[in-house]
Amino acid sequence: MVKVIKVTKFGTRLATMLLAGTMLSGVSVANAQTAPATPAAAPQAAPLPPAVAPTRVIKSLRVEGSQRIEPETVLSYTKLRTGQAYTNELLDQAIRDLYASDLFADVSIAGVETGDITIRVRENPIINRVLLEGNKTLKSDKITKEIKLAPRQIFTRTAVRQDVARIIELYRRQGRFAARIEPKMVSLDQNRVDVVFEIDEGPKSKVQAINIIGNTVFSDGKLRAQMVTKQARLTRFFSSNTSYDQDRLAYDQQKLRQFYLTQGYADFRVTSAVAELTPDKKNFIITYVVEEGPRYKFGDITVDSDIRDFDNNKLAQTLQVKKGEWFDAKKVEDSVTSLNEAAGLFGYAFTDVSPDYQRDAENLTMGVNFHIAEAKRTYVERIDVTGNRNTQDKVLRREIRLSEGDAFNSFQVKRSQDRINSLGFFQEKFEIKQDPGSAPDRVVLTANVEEKPTGELSLSAGYSSLERFIVQAGITQRNFRGKGQELRANVDYSIYSKSVSLGFTDPYLFDKNIALGVDIFRRDYNSFNYLGDTRQTTYSQVSTGFQVRAGVPLTEYWSLSGRYGLTYDQVGLDQATYFTNGTCNVLVAGRYLCEAIGNRVTSQIGYSLIYSSLRGGLRPTGGARLTISQDFAGLGGDVRYIRSRIEAAKYMNLGKGFIFSISAEGGYIKSLEKSRGPGIDPVRITDRFYLGEPQIRGFDIRGVGPRVQRIAYIDDANGKQILQTDKAQIIDDALGGRAYYLVRFELEPPLSGSVRELGLRPSIFMDVGAVFGVERPLPTATFPVDPVTGRVLPLPLTDSSGHNLYGYVLPDGTSGQTTCPTGLPDGNGGCNGVNPNVALTGTQPFLERFLGDSPKPRLSIGFGVNWNSPFGPLRIDIAKALLHQKGDDTKLVTFNVGTQF
Repeated sequence: MVKVIKVTKFGTRLATMLLAGTMLSGVSVANAQTAPATPAAAPQAAPLPPAVAPTRVIKSLRVEGSQRIEPETVLSYTKLRTGQAYTNELLDQAIRDLYASDLFADVSIAGVETGDITIRVRENPIINRVLLEGNKTLKSDKITKEIKLAPRQIFTRTAVRQDVARIIELYRRQGRFAARIEPKMVSLDQNRVDVVFEIDEGPKSKVQAINIIGNTVFSDGKLRAQMVTKQARLTRFFSSNTSYDQDRLAYDQQKLRQFYLTQGYADFRVTSAVAELTPDKKNFIITYVVEEGPRYKFGDITVDSDIRDFDNNKLAQTLQVKKGEWFDAKKVEDSVTSLNEAAGLFGYAFTDVSPDYQRDAENLTMGVNFHIAEAKRTYVERIDVTGNRNTQDKVLRREIRLSEGDAFNSFQVKRSQDRINSLGFFQEKFEIKQDPGSAPDRVVLTANVEEKPTGELSLSAGYSSLERFIVQAGITQRNFRGKGQELRANVDYSIYSKSVSLGFTDPYLFDKNIALGVDIFRRDYNSFNYLGDTRQTTYSQVSTGFQVRAGVPLTEYWSLSGRYGLTYDQVGLDQATYFTNGTCNVLVAGRYLCEAIGNRVTSQIGYSLIYSSLRGGLRPTGGARLTISQDFAGLGGDVRYIRSRIEAAKYMNLGKGFIFSISAEGGYIKSLEKSRGPGIDPVRITDRFYLGEPQIRGFDIRGVGPRVQRIAYIDDANGKQILQTDKAQIIDDALGGRAYYLVRFELEPPLSGSVRELGLRPSIFMDVGAVFGVERPLPTATFPVDPVTGRVLPLPLTDSSGHNLYGYVLPDGTSGQTTCPTGLPDGNGGCNGVNPNVALTGTQPFLERFLGDSPKPRLSIGFGVNWNSPFGPLRIDIAKALLHQKGDDTKLVTFNVGTQF
């Protein structure tokens, strides 16, 4: 029997090697028979080939332990397949791939020796809740927006570590570098967990010190004042700038450089800026190392223009930079801007102005040559209006001072921006962009606006130092139907005044440059004074009427408006208080109030000549306004006068965010009626001018100008007759005047972005003004004086015919009043009897003084703040009256909530 041997590749190689060995051994024997005899060498053993591992194949493949995840999904993350050869390295890679999926907490593989592979997994739990504990300064909603872990997601430790890093970064942005986050996992049933981040916020890291090394010209304090970051001090307890901010560190370096460049130090640089955290991680110490370098002056200032229309010498003379002055980079920037604007006035929209610095290190001068590159005169190819969803295109286009095809003019572009901003329909800082057109000499103007709400629905309750509690309701649409029309309705109610008004204004009637408006109103006002803490109503005035207004522009800045109004006034006094026997009692009300009562119709026509170049919309930041107006009453009706007024205002941007304004106004009213008698002013009390809160701060309502004070005579502790000294017990009635003037100076400081977002606008101010020019009223009463004691006696009580009244008592106890000094009337017009009766007294004695009728200035200074609070506009002023006249009513603090001012 022949045994068959399966020859493998390895066996073939072995047979070949044995055959070769046999042949070689035969040659050796032949040689040995002819060669001399030598000692035989020991045979060497051939090396064995390496052992080959047997091939392993996956016989079966299954998954154990998966609950939510299908086995097929688990296998899809690996490269293992049934029938595939496998190695230990391949199995290790499968485990790594499963861990990398972030789906499993534990992975192992069994059956490696037999080929029956079993992948055993333990799934990562599902997050039930993510909880934050210990966070106070950062609200939970701000943190949850930043972290990735969320309910119903798979929990992984990698994600937890990443979220911890994110939370720490959030706290670092808040300046809390000592914050610590401790994540914890609470196991629940059904393989669920609650993830809890325990937060220790730690103290807010402040800037403990700012050190500056290398400065010799300016002190550390001067340089720190230029920085936004401030050192933590008790005086800056509420400041957010004392916190460390890495971005602010870079910004402060730029601020330092800008400051030095404006002071002539052109070579200044910050060589290093290092912020070191103190060991307790509570504060930072910032150290700047600077090199100031030498100080330069301006050398030769020249303009080199490639545009033929420009005179280089004249342009150089108009620049802010002058030879011999200290170098100032800000002035160079402003000069570039002014040259660009000058080129724009001549129609060059795209002008390249580049300053060429000529540094002379030996003489420490910096010459500047402003080169204006060649440019073509530009024309407006197209005007695009975008972003307006509600406002019609024509509302914007009619404010643009250029038309398509016109020569470009930068001044007209800027004027168009101001006019569109003044509408108040769009967000502030609107600009008209200038883009290249289809040719080098064409420009496309784009007015890309962002609309803001123009409708206002208000319902508010407030408190005013003038009116006490106020309820207001109003609706206003300043861009009605998107046509720029204004429609408004208002209702105001307080204990002392009520009003309702309706108004409509169309600034472009029938798309013509003619404005038309109509107002209908009814106002119920109660004038008042105070006696002690009690407010006493003096006269009431109910006005009902309407006014029609129309206006046309005369030039770009001048306009003319006219108006006609008809008003029915009902002026009365409280009869229970001021009337006796159906007649106004002058001893109680005063002659001036008794003269004011009555009903009258006022029909008046007027005009206003207006100049306005204001910039900045509702809160002007520049420009001026002038209004001259006159009203003539007497076109029918019962009242005849001419009222003239002039108002002027100037706003100036002082730089660095400071806005200074000065406003002045004055007026005079002249009666056209005949004299109504001695001591009676020809202009009625309801038509005169008044000053006080809120027009001139530091004074009470109607606290400036002519007035009548009534001061009672009282007895002191010793029975001596004296005048009342308690101001609260003095009756004080303002009379108003026929002329007035008022000047106001106000400065608004710059505010940070966060303060502006709160709607705060503080200011410091000075007010100067006076109201005067009213006829002195006749005395209300003349009281008798006892010739012996000098006491001022009360007036005798009289009957309706003016006869003095006396009191009597009969023997039977009957008492009464009579006109007989002695006895009783006899029925024939005489008196019967000799027994004297007691004279009855009426009005108690008082001293009446006429004060305040003086054109001498009243002056007050103070500070205040406007705040658009969530519950309505609020204005608080603290003002001190430095100059005032006798009789004026001063007031230190005034405030209004829920009212416009």
